[in-house]
Amino acid sequence: MAWSRRRHMRRNLLLLIALTLLAGCATSPVQPWERGRLARWDMRWDPDPLKAAMAEHAHFSKEGTAGTIGAAGGGCGCN
Repeated sequence: MAWSRRRHMRRNLLLLIALTLLAGCATSPVQPWERGRLARWDMRWDPDPLKAAMAEHAHFSKEGTAGTIGAAGGGCGCN
């Protein structure tokens, strides 16, 4: 029984240390010299703007909404 309790305490301690280290990474702000690296084209959510625009157009045509307005309605996209 003592062995099982010691094992659980060790696991909880390691989990606490890991969570503390991860929380420290989340609070550091982006430094000015790091912004150039984060602004590269391959770091974007959608590296290809034309492909993203076409996918967004197809999605909103099928949804029957217009962009981020959120107007409800059914549409087949045949304007």
